[in-house]
Amino acid sequence: MPTRTHRTLLTALATLSALSLLSAGTALAATAPEPAAVAADANWDTDRAATAYAANPAAVAASGSENAGTAPGLAFDGNATTRWSSQFADDAWIRVDLGATLRIDRVVLDWEAAYGKRYVLEVSKTGTDWTPFYTETAGTGGSVTAHTYPQEVTGRYVRMRGVERATPYGYSLYSFKVYGGEPAPASTTRSNLALNHPAYSNLYQHAGNSPAFVTDGGWPADLKGDSTRWSSDWNADRWISVDLGATSTISSVDLYWEAAYAVDYELQVSDDNSTWRTVHRPTAAEVAARRADVKAPGDAAGRHDTVTLPQPVTGRYVRMLGKERRSFYNPAPATAQFGYSLYEFQVWGTGGSAAAAYPALPGEQQGTYRTAFFDDFTGAGLDRSKWRVVRTGQEMGPVNGESQAYADSADNISTQNGSLVLKAKYCKGCTQAGGGTYDFTSGRVDTNTKFDFTYGRVSARMKLPVGDGFWPAFWLLGSNVDDPSVSWPASGETDIMENIGYADWTSTALHGPGYSADGNIGARQTYPAGGRADQWHTYAVEWTPTAMRFYVDDTLVQETTRNKLESTRGQWVFDHNQYVILNLALGGAYPAGWNKVTTPYWGLPQSSVDRIAAGGVQAEIDWVRVERKG
Repeated sequence: MPTRTHRTLLTALATLSALSLLSAGTALAATAPEPAAVAADANWDTDRAATAYAANPAAVAASGSENAGTAPGLAFDGNATTRWSSQFADDAWIRVDLGATLRIDRVVLDWEAAYGKRYVLEVSKTGTDWTPFYTETAGTGGSVTAHTYPQEVTGRYVRMRGVERATPYGYSLYSFKVYGGEPAPASTTRSNLALNHPAYSNLYQHAGNSPAFVTDGGWPADLKGDSTRWSSDWNADRWISVDLGATSTISSVDLYWEAAYAVDYELQVSDDNSTWRTVHRPTAAEVAARRADVKAPGDAAGRHDTVTLPQPVTGRYVRMLGKERRSFYNPAPATAQFGYSLYEFQVWGTGGSAAAAYPALPGEQQGTYRTAFFDDFTGAGLDRSKWRVVRTGQEMGPVNGESQAYADSADNISTQNGSLVLKAKYCKGCTQAGGGTYDFTSGRVDTNTKFDFTYGRVSARMKLPVGDGFWPAFWLLGSNVDDPSVSWPASGETDIMENIGYADWTSTALHGPGYSADGNIGARQTYPAGGRADQWHTYAVEWTPTAMRFYVDDTLVQETTRNKLESTRGQWVFDHNQYVILNLALGGAYPAGWNKVTTPYWGLPQSSVDRIAAGGVQAEIDWVRVERKG
């Protein structure tokens, strides 16, 4: 799937962790942990459903079974070859009583060939009142891990309720696993008040490294490996915090780091999750020693920091704010820095409350759509009160291995017959831009600084050039992309339409942390009834607080819900302003990935070069509209 501006393909590094955020102040960090902080929780990272079934087989129930050899308990027996298979009905279900109220971190379903196409995972405190926390609408079977973060999913009972089978048979599960733990209650004696409490961060790598893992009670003994941990993206300005549920008296904090630990950090407390007070920061000598510990990623291990405060402090929220990331020897030779990676965040003291909960997620907007932005390009030229012209070497640099320079020229950007025309031009070595020499120019416009918005229905009617390596696009980009503390893909990117020169299909995609570049969440759409890209079509996205829905000629071609995205891929970063972009690129990573062309330009064969040189390679846009509710 597509790659796009501000994109760097660092996926080879993604398996290496991201440092976690420590906090700092005037207190000293002890090198040895207190005895109470040593042992990991006994239930850390264990399948609580299997534990419940082993203790009491009656903890498992189902709507029915195909036969006696596929009873519901066989999905909880720890045997990967036995299975539960339901009766042949769409509304079949299976349920487990965990025996105690837990904060559920994740559920893992291992499907047999008879899987669910549509189903819901639900939680209940009573076994009668059910709350959905994961909804699947296009299941493909296999192993599915549904992470709950950042939802509040607390209960004693967990259920898979079928909605539609993928086969004529029943629903068939080899295993149904549930992970989580009991939230720490209020305490009058010194205890870890953070255990199984809500945790938050500004950014994290993907769903498998969410903040929820830092309070699950455990860490690997050698502080190595990819056991449950939070890891940030690759930026020094990252934090992670824990909600203790009530004002507490805090005496110490234990941080169990993966190899990507913080060299420098601040430990902070807050009463309102807004105003923070720094209570600890490592000394200059401690920072220097941590900075000097440079090892190759494969040789590096984590560390355990115990921060004992000189005097207890009070607060409900505790935060670790990263200031400097650890460096690694990366075969270049050079140092490389990843993000912050933390296995466990313990807060020791008295107070707290098990009632700490994640806030409710946004719901759908009310109201009707009204046009907030429209341009039908009927003027004598581009309306620059609505559009910014983007130039290579000025507003942006070269990206994705593309061959063109974007220019502010009537040769590349014009209005003709009521349409915006973005035209490619060829002239060998004629264009100097941003310190480079280019053989091609093209056009790119956007609404950045002119019109930025959050949520809405965005559409355009377009006609595209057909030919290998021609790469027109209609897309949205987070307005904070140029903020160095955010950047791409944390800014979010919404590709409403991309085409790489094929006549019969276009693509849509979402990019964010944990689902960017070639790992995006996307789909390919073939035109119905033999339509072609070089005919007029309408491309659109409906962007709401809960979903992205993409359309071609009013036909839904991709739907990605916030629930499924965050449960299975990563952080939803589509809750802030984006702006509209129209451009015509030439060659580069996305086309080359399909057409395999390497010469004379990456992704752009000689036949396409000849067509550009002859003139007429252009993308035409009849109109662009943004509608918002209000």
